[in-house]
Amino acid sequence: MIVEAFLRWAETAKAGDRARAANALGRAFLGTTMPAAERGAAEMAMTYLLDDPSPRVRLSLAEALAHSPAAPRSVILSLAEDQPEIAGQVILCSPLFTDTDLVDLAVRGSNLTRVLIASRGEVSFAVSAAVAEVGGEEENICLLENAGASISRTSMKRLAERLGDCGAVRSLLLERGNLPSDARHLLMQQVSAALAGFHLVRAAVGEARLRHITREANESGTVAIAGAVQHDDIPDLVEHLRLSGRLTPAFLMHTLCTGKVDFFAGAIVNLSGCDDRRVRSILGTGRMHAVRALYESAGLGRDISVIFVEATLLWRSASRATRGTVLENVSSRLLQIFHRQRRTSDAAAELLDMVEKLTIAEQRHSARSFASKASVAAA
Repeated sequence: MIVEAFLRWAETAKAGDRARAANALGRAFLGTTMPAAERGAAEMAMTYLLDDPSPRVRLSLAEALAHSPAAPRSVILSLAEDQPEIAGQVILCSPLFTDTDLVDLAVRGSNLTRVLIASRGEVSFAVSAAVAEVGGEEENICLLENAGASISRTSMKRLAERLGDCGAVRSLLLERGNLPSDARHLLMQQVSAALAGFHLVRAAVGEARLRHITREANESGTVAIAGAVQHDDIPDLVEHLRLSGRLTPAFLMHTLCTGKVDFFAGAIVNLSGCDDRRVRSILGTGRMHAVRALYESAGLGRDISVIFVEATLLWRSASRATRGTVLENVSSRLLQIFHRQRRTSDAAAELLDMVEKLTIAEQRHSARSFASKASVAAA
């Protein structure tokens, strides 16, 4: 009877009075013990208020119910479909939403709806995946900045693919220690492309030199990522680089000469189809002919497989050496061996040219380190 009286009163009451009454009704439903019949009537009254023509009334009801797990679920779901100011109250705070509810809202809703979902106190992997898949820059920046959001490595990779050209998204992704290596490599390429796109950089350096610098920086960065990759991530990174056409003989030689042998072995596993344990055994202790057969099964031609075999044997020696870096020991000695041979194919010559550039870069690095130490000693 009280609820019936409330409904009759609401038909003629002013909007401000209805708003206060809606808030009081919501708080009474949550805070007092009502008989089942009265609770049912109160829920019906709140359902009736969902159609109130005044947004103030619906907002007041949302404010009363938003934080409570005891609120009527049907009322909460209806308020979530209301205009943004009202929907925001419940989407941001209500504990009644399931992952399915939030994923559905993210897919069907507006940018603002997804911002609210991404800003909730806790965001599950499934909901984060939905925002990462359909959301724009603003929503995903909120998601990445939210300490309560659980974001899977798959979702991070998807964000790198979709929004890696956005500087803020890129920066937030790169700050994450669990960012997959293939996603990190993709972001590195996008940073490189962004720098190369600056008119000032192109004017200062020149188009041709900029392409050369960018290419070398990309390869060096890729090798650095390959050297730091976690063992379990190697297959994904290798496959990413293979699909993007970056598992070239020159790149593989670069990783071998610089001692990134864990990644190098993973690349040979991918290219040859051989078992991981078998590949690592051959690289570590196999005889020369077994190593060469392995490389040729990975698609390396006979003219360059011999260079890889020699580099592998040099790496074994360098890894046991107590002086000099692996790069210095492998690349410089490799040049000494093959530069004595006058007849080499174009592919072999190109590969040795890359090794020579590595050697020169290592010499320059050593010279800078020596000068720095000498300067400190002189001071």
